[in-house]
Amino acid sequence: MGTGLSAFDSWLCIRGIKTLSVRVEKSSKNALAVAKVLEAHKKVSFVKYPGLKSHPDYKAHWRNSKGGGGMMCINVKGGMKAATAFLQNLKVFTLAESLGGVESLANHPLTMTHISVPEAQREILGINEGLIRLSVGIEDEKDLVEDVINALKHC
Repeated sequence: MGTGLSAFDSWLCIRGIKTLSVRVEKSSKNALAVAKVLEAHKKVSFVKYPGLKSHPDYKAHWRNSKGGGGMMCINVKGGMKAATAFLQNLKVFTLAESLGGVESLANHPLTMTHISVPEAQREILGINEGLIRLSVGIEDEKDLVEDVINALKHC
């Protein structure tokens, strides 16, 4: 009846906490590298990542944080066709509804997590055909950067 975890779930939490800081640090480092490449790419109209100076809350974020985190939103130019091509050509990132694991994941909100949201509300939220959410994991930084660059070649 309470929020108490089972012994096994508690053990998993304790085990995970021991490496949390190094995982978050690696994820943040990787995400910044990926965000910088995406922000400079001609096929991407914007990148929303608090670790980038272009983010409107960049200064506030860094006053309160040690890293940029692993989550970002990007918008690929070309709408649904480009977003689909990008997602289909990712090799390191995995298409998934759930985000935030140690592996790199990609999500298309319009057709996945926000499909049931009315169109008018999606417009207010900025959820369009080209919007993609990325959860950058702890894989090799070079592999992740190469993956998004290669996927953008197909857009």
